[in-house]
Amino acid sequence: MELNEIYRNKAHLFIPAGAHTYSRTDEVFPENAPRIMEKSKGVCTWDVDGKKYIDYAMACRSVTVGYNFDRISNAAIEQIHNGNTASKASKIEVEAAELLCDLIPWADMVKFAKNGSTVTSAATKLARAYTGKKYIARCKDHSFFSYDDWFIGDTVMNSGIPQEIQKLTLQFSFNNIESVKMLFEQHKGEIAALIMEPCDSEEPTNGFLQEVRKLCTEYGVVYILDEMITGFRWDIQGACKYYDVEPDLVTYGKGMANGFSVAALAGKREIMDMGGLTSGKERVFLISTTHGAEMSSLGAFVETVQVYKDLNVTDQIWQMGRKLVNGLKDISREYSLQDYFYIQGADCSPNFVVCDQNKKPSNEYRTVFCQEMIRKGILMPYIAIAYEHTEKVIDETLEAARHAIKTYSDSLNGNVNQFLMGNVIKPVFRRFN
Repeated sequence: MELNEIYRNKAHLFIPAGAHTYSRTDEVFPENAPRIMEKSKGVCTWDVDGKKYIDYAMACRSVTVGYNFDRISNAAIEQIHNGNTASKASKIEVEAAELLCDLIPWADMVKFAKNGSTVTSAATKLARAYTGKKYIARCKDHSFFSYDDWFIGDTVMNSGIPQEIQKLTLQFSFNNIESVKMLFEQHKGEIAALIMEPCDSEEPTNGFLQEVRKLCTEYGVVYILDEMITGFRWDIQGACKYYDVEPDLVTYGKGMANGFSVAALAGKREIMDMGGLTSGKERVFLISTTHGAEMSSLGAFVETVQVYKDLNVTDQIWQMGRKLVNGLKDISREYSLQDYFYIQGADCSPNFVVCDQNKKPSNEYRTVFCQEMIRKGILMPYIAIAYEHTEKVIDETLEAARHAIKTYSDSLNGNVNQFLMGNVIKPVFRRFN
């Protein structure tokens, strides 16, 4: 038995779902995907049997420079040798906070944590404390904000969440300002916060982000922009800078430390300081975690910012994203599939859509494309471009894509089941296994 299967069996024996992130589980990958990874470097990853892949998942989009980038890894190691943690606030903790607040114009204060769910949930708590209101409005078109009750209770996987909690989260549609107005009017004076990503697979149009900003100000709603994915990818100052919009609170994570575990909640002092020690104010228990300011990860964050500045990381991400997108579009047109296989979203974070004969997005046909990419050594469940995705890497990827798109074309003209190697990839959010 190969090591992949040995470790896969152990993973499912000891870890619910076989991984600590649902988007890393077997069910969201084709049957021929590697089961267990052992190491990664640059934009390449190796499974436990030593097979090498070019990676476009990049650890749930968290690696934006490249795996084990020497300067960043060494900065983390330096902080490990400084003790990695402390009994009071550490020097690197203060330096990292000052750096982020200097970097982000709309960030007066910051709280660090280890994952995105912690900081988005803290943002909603702050908004409720600041406004005295109970409802949270969240964009229904953006797939994930937190594993906490306020969000999960508003999904199809709401088992274990009391109905009283489920009812406190409301939905609006991206790029539909009327849906925001309607919600604000229906629950006038009751909405504490509105939260969304600045961009997901659909870019904002008609000044949508700015119009939401105006409505939040008018109705006294805290405006939270979740830059977990867009931050340190669209621009070193995030998609807020790119789209020219200023939130009240903003959350970061993933690429901010090139895969090291750092997330951040930042924003206006008058809101953030509610979690502080200002005399006479009612206390808000904001974020208080033992490892939230782990020194190695913050050392990685500080160095990552410097690497971004030195190497123009986001410019490279955009440039290589455009090359990949244009190449995929060209191949799709060659096979007259532009209505069946197409690209959405910003070039720095493109989303490929694979459709059935009726031009409807299809997990079956997406599986065919993804499994054929894996067959050619490309792990591409989605596209997360990193700095080290060079022109040579993109060219190799497009060569594999030509094979995968041809096979997809053949499956459209035949029986898709004859092309599938095994299971069809499944969405994370569904009620039953």
